[in-house]
Order: sequence, then structure tokens, then C-alpha cells
Amino acid sequence: MAKPQKTAIQPTRAADFPEWYQQVIRAADLAENSETRGCMVIKPWGYGIWELIQQQLDTRFKATGHQNAYFPLLIPLSHLEKEAGHAEGFATECAVVTHHRLETEKQEDGTIKMIPTGKLTEPYVIRPTSETIIGAAFARWVESYRDLPLLINQWANVMRWEMRPRLFLRTAEFLWQEGHTAHETETEAIEETRTIHRLYEEFLRDHLAIPVIAGEKTEAERFPGANMTLTVEAMVQDKKAIQAGTSHYLGTNFSEAQNISFTSRDGTQQYAHTTSWGVSTRLIGTLIMAHSDDDGLVLPPRVAPSQIVIIPVTPKEETRDAIIDSCQALAEILRRECSYAGQDLRVHVDTRDIGGGVKKWEWVKKGTPIRIEIGPRDLESGKVCLQRRDQAANEKAFIPKEDFIRHASETLQDIHNTLLTRATELRDNHITACNDIATFDQHWSQDAPGWLSTPWNGTRKQEEELSKKHQITIRCIPVEPLEGLDHSPAPCFLTGETTSQRALWGRSY
Repeated sequence: MAKPQKTAIQPTRAADFPEWYQQVIRAADLAENSETRGCMVIKPWGYGIWELIQQQLDTRFKATGHQNAYFPLLIPLSHLEKEAGHAEGFATECAVVTHHRLETEKQEDGTIKMIPTGKLTEPYVIRPTSETIIGAAFARWVESYRDLPLLINQWANVMRWEMRPRLFLRTAEFLWQEGHTAHETETEAIEETRTIHRLYEEFLRDHLAIPVIAGEKTEAERFPGANMTLTVEAMVQDKKAIQAGTSHYLGTNFSEAQNISFTSRDGTQQYAHTTSWGVSTRLIGTLIMAHSDDDGLVLPPRVAPSQIVIIPVTPKEETRDAIIDSCQALAEILRRECSYAGQDLRVHVDTRDIGGGVKKWEWVKKGTPIRIEIGPRDLESGKVCLQRRDQAANEKAFIPKEDFIRHASETLQDIHNTLLTRATELRDNHITACNDIATFDQHWSQDAPGWLSTPWNGTRKQEEELSKKHQITIRCIPVEPLEGLDHSPAPCFLTGETTSQRALWGRSY
């Protein structure tokens, strides 16, 4: 019987996926739990990934005419009360500020206790999302149809008091962007909602190498207060779903509550049609679960803080300086002469005085796309030792330095393509068509069952009963037919009535 292969991460994905996920974060030094319940410290390597996601998304937002602004962290309770349907959806997750001062009180044992005093006349909610506070600003800014559209984005933190926090996926405080727009007509607002939906789908595919199913949420899963919620759903390696981004058409619901009204072209008063949309640091959790392996994190090149790490191998002191000089020279050439996805290459030379094996495994676990080693023999032969993170950790190729320089960008793109292909095959191999309730019920008794696509025209009550029974949800109604699955009209698997609509069901994080 063959001995199991030793891996850098224990337990493996197959043995304990949730614990494997935590250990990947730890090994890559991405984040850690903090003293504040449910909140995390994002460490430099993890924050570097978020900065790149932020920069690249921000460029896309600005290219579509959006501008950044900033709004208050504290939202008056009365603002939420104006939109009861929206607030009710977040009520159990809200953190509330009730006092504005602390006073000291000396205890009998000599310690000092801090006592909240100065009760606020009105409590403030730490923003779980900003529709109401931004709506109040929009009401001040909009008077005429000439003031529309308003296309605003905010990069911020929000707080939702999670009962079962998990680093990146669900934390009480997290970072995100939230777009908020106001439009003259329903048609314009819906087009905005769909534009951002497509932008998210393209970003996950082209930047994070994550294929998603783009679709619409059912009424039961819709954002509180929205008329329509569009979502991009990712499948990760344990076959569960992650809602990776959402875009909402809010109709005039918030405009009426916040009085975002304007004088229309015919002189009448109208309410603006609004949208909101966002992605968060949950994208990092999605990325980890989508691509990483039993040796650690695997990063798509566009969001890797260092795309190439060069490791000098210096077994003899007399060749050390020459090898390090060669490594530094290679890094300078790559930075100066090469680019990837329109940006200069991010290259790091690891000159720390620690063992080469330790260095190698640190960068393996951090997910760096390309590792280059240069030792005495490589220096003599003019070659480099190339190792790719999308391949086994012990796989290597010795190639002429000039060839590596010439093809560095192509190699990074090939790594992206490999990760995308793997993730797409995993997803497509675990979405199954289902046309009858018996098969549907049996499917969810399996471990890691994957997703089901069913003909569907059931009611909200029926959907909620099935969801509760199997601990699943309709992830979305796909916008486009799923490749390889029949989407012709068929009897609903529950009601038997003919429908052309398909529902995608799955378990989720």
C-alpha cells in the first residue's frame, strides 16, 4: 500500500475542507482573528491581494463613468426606519451605538473601569450597507432630470454581526465597495444593474480565473428592498456555492422613502430609479477555495502581490555575490522590459539569509505564480530554474534566461488559463440536470453533492420548504442556458407545469 504523499497543508482538502481552508490562510500569512469578536486582522500579503482587486475594479468602475465618494459610518436609526422592508433584512445583524462618552470609575481593587455615559438622543447603526444614508444625500443633490444619472461608488468597511464568523467569508466587519446610482427612468436603471452584473462576471473570470454562473435571485433570496437582484455564483472545490457579487435594481422604493425626487422633462415631479451593487473581501475567500491546493494558496497572476519571486541559491560564499547580482539584474530587466495585463511585472528577489528550501516552501504556500531559482550551475549555463504554482511543487524546468524573459508574460497568462480551465471543469462536472422530486431529494443526501439544475415554476413557499428541508437555496435563475444542459420547455420537477425557466440549487457559504 502506497504511503500518502506529504503535503504542506494538513489536513488536506479531502480530509477536512473547512480546516484546510483555515490552514491555507495561516500558512500564506493572509489574516488572523483579532481580539474583537468576529473581526479579522488582514496581514500585508492578504491586504496586498485586496489592494490589487480594489485597484483593478476601480479602474473598471471609472471607465463606466462612476465616481468615488465617501459617506458616514454611522447611520441614524430613523433613516433605517424610513425603509422598513430593507432594514428588517439586516435587523438581526446590526451593531448599534447608544452612547458618546466614557467615564472612569475606580474599583476597590485599584483597577479602573470605563463606564459608557452620555446617552445619545437617537441611536446610530454602524452601516450594514449604505442605501439609506446615501439616499439622503441623493435627495439633496437631485432637483431636476438634468442632475441625473448619479453614478457613485464607495470603498468602505461595513459591519454585520455574524454568528458563525469565518476569515474572509463571513466576518463581523469586512471591506467592500458599494455602488449607488440614481436614474431618470426604469430602463436606464435596469441597464445599469445589468452593466455592473456583466462587469462582475468578467472581473471574476479575467482577473481571478473564477468562472461564475450569472443569474437572477428569486424573490425569496432577493436583496431586502430590491425589485431585482442579479448575482454571480461561484462553485468552490467542496462543490458549495459562494455568492461572489450582486447588483440590485431598487425601483423607486428607496427614492420614495428618502424623497429622491426631481422635476421631469414634462415638468412633473418624479421619483428616481436607483440601483446598488457590491463585492467584498469575500472574493479573497472565494479565490482561496476555488484554486488552492494541499500545499497552500494558489494565486491568479493579476492579483498576486509578487508575480515572480527570484530565489538565489548560494551554497558557497565565494559565488554568493555574483548569484545575487544576477538575480537582481534579472528582476530589473523583467520590471523594465516586460508587462502583463497592461502593468509592469511585480518581481521580488528573496535575499534573506535563510535556507533555500525554507524560502521555496514559503513562496509555495503564499501562492506566488512563478518561482525562479538561480544557483552556481545556472549562473555558468545562463539558465534559470522555473517553477510554476499551477504545477506540482517539485516540478521544474531549466530554460535559458533569455527565453524566460521573452516568454514571462505568456507564462503568467498560461497559468491564469490553467486555473480558469480547472475551475470551469470542476464546476461543469458537478452541475447535474434533475427533472423529478425523488432524484432531487436523494441528491442532497450525498457528501459534497454539487448543484442541481431543475425546471422550475414553484411558489416562494414551495421554494422555502425545499430549502429548509435540504439546507439548500436556489442560487439563481441563470441568465444564459448552461452549457451541456437542455433548456427547452419541460415540466417543473415539483408542480409538473411546463416551464422554460431553470433554477440552480446548491448548498452555500
